[in-house]
Amino acid sequence: MDNFKHLPEPFRIRVIEPVKRTTRAHREQAILNAGMKPFLLDSEDVFIDLLTDSGTGAITQEMQAAMLRGDEAYSGSRSYHALSRAVKEIFDYDFTIPTHQGRGAEQIYIPVLIAKREKEKGLDRSKMVAFSNYFFDTTQGHTQLNGCTVSNTPVNNAFNTSVYEDFKGNFDVEKLEQGIQSAGAANVPYIVMTITCNSAGGQPVSLANMQAVYAIARKYDIPVVMDSARFAENAYFIQQREQAYKDWSIADITKESYKYADILAMSAKKDAMVPMGGLLCFKNDDFFDVYTDCRTLCVVQEGFPTYGGLEGGAMERLAVGLHDGMREDWLAYRIGQIRYLVEGLEAEGIYCQQPGGHAAFIDAGKLLPHIPANQFPAQALSCELYKVAGIRAVEIGSFLLGRDPKTGEQLPCPAELLRLTIPRATYTQTHMDFIIEAFSKVKANTHNIKGLEFTYEPKVLRHFTARLKEVG
Repeated sequence: MDNFKHLPEPFRIRVIEPVKRTTRAHREQAILNAGMKPFLLDSEDVFIDLLTDSGTGAITQEMQAAMLRGDEAYSGSRSYHALSRAVKEIFDYDFTIPTHQGRGAEQIYIPVLIAKREKEKGLDRSKMVAFSNYFFDTTQGHTQLNGCTVSNTPVNNAFNTSVYEDFKGNFDVEKLEQGIQSAGAANVPYIVMTITCNSAGGQPVSLANMQAVYAIARKYDIPVVMDSARFAENAYFIQQREQAYKDWSIADITKESYKYADILAMSAKKDAMVPMGGLLCFKNDDFFDVYTDCRTLCVVQEGFPTYGGLEGGAMERLAVGLHDGMREDWLAYRIGQIRYLVEGLEAEGIYCQQPGGHAAFIDAGKLLPHIPANQFPAQALSCELYKVAGIRAVEIGSFLLGRDPKTGEQLPCPAELLRLTIPRATYTQTHMDFIIEAFSKVKANTHNIKGLEFTYEPKVLRHFTARLKEVG
């Protein structure tokens, strides 16, 4: 398909889902009933759902067919071995534990690694600090629930929406090493490398940065966990932007990337394209003791370690999805769709983070400068977008970041972003044009948008279940 300016989607649509169109009055009442929380809306009241790309996209015909091969044996099923083989082929990791989703992996490996450090070093976990290029919500939540502090060490311009850099998801390796030295290496139970870095706007991490971080981790005897939800998108960005790998395949870049971690934790509902599923995998015998402890905890948290909360058919589907998600033409289309949306929004004067892999991230702080951070401008923007057009999006800012668990003070947030997350192979260019037009209408009314305050606030992961009302 050479020499065409506009290439269509590299797939055919065979199954359609009807959606309901609603009135402005209906939407205004619905968002009030939901406590000014699009998260709590019923899906039937949503016209375009950009809440997440986690398990919400289309699957391939090969994935659908694979489900029929499911071996539903409680222990040691053929489907588990098919999944383990796929993990070995793609990541070259020896030991696999399936989980129901990413947080299923987190609730296993995080307490095990913290307890291991506590026992071996005779340390107080309240003094422990885990590091990341930027923790996402559940990873941060599980870490804090297990008594450990989190520290983010992104590059300086990670959240500067007016600056373009190829790899804004990178660690600041100097700050990382300084942080480890300040905390004391023995007090660092793990480093989490998030690819792509969701909280920074779906921004990729370079292979050079992975290598540098892993060298620091080995120097101080700290395990590196690769948070792998969007591993294929990250590999595509490396291929396109890191000169040394421009002629490498997505598969080869992926395998090379995972040399620079010890443990793989994945929500497979993103790049592996499944509606439900996750992985916790270990590279080799160096972490066999952690693997065995995680298997034991899996039994009580998820299920027997050879199914981990997934039916056999779901494991077969995941084994295929891991491969299908690395198709280069699909990745090029998907990331191009995000670029189209961001460029269209910026043409309307809507400031965005540079295009990333899975979503457009709007700088709500710039769009709503009259709303302070403690009144959650991105959350207020999400409510207005729903009222105007029935579009559901999600806040990635102060509301999500939450409070310091020790002091109760709001944590300082580097940017107030609204995430428009695009499910895979689900929405067309016409949908993107509708979203852009909706924001032009929102922008015309920004001076009337009010900040928000709590009517109910849980102590942890408040953005999932809190309720709010407009200030004044």
